Amino acid sequence: MNAVAFVHEQLTPKKEFPKFKAGDNVTVNYKIIEGNKERIQSFKGDVIKRQGTGFTASFTVRKISDGVGVERLFPIYSPNIESILVHKVGKVRRAKLFYQRERSGKSARIREKRKV
Repeated sequence: MNAVAFVHEQLTPKKEFPKFKAGDNVTVNYKIIEGNKERIQSFKGDVIKRQGTGFTASFTVRKISDGVGVERLFPIYSPNIESILVHKVGKVRRAKLFYQRERSGKSARIREKRKV
C-alpha cells in the first residue's frame, strides 16, 4: 500500500496554496467548464471549516449574496481550483464556525487579526 501511495503522490501535481484556516476571508478562483468553454469564477467569503487530511482535505466558504447565505465546499487539491487568495486573517477561537449560519448584520462579522 505504501508503494501505491508513493506513485499516486508522484503522479498528481500538487499546487501550493497559502496557509489559511477557519475565520479567514478568502477568494477561491474556480474553473467552470460549460460545454466546450472554460471560465474562471471567483467565490469570496469566510472560511467556515477545514476538514480532512491529504488528498481528501476540503474547506467550506460562506458568503452572503443578496441577503441569503451561500456556502460552497471545495476540495483543496481539486484540479479545478485555479488559485486561493487570502484577504484577511480572522481572529476566532474555534475550528468550525457553524454559529455564523444563525448570525446576520454586525454580529456576523469576524474580527481581523492585527499584524504587528
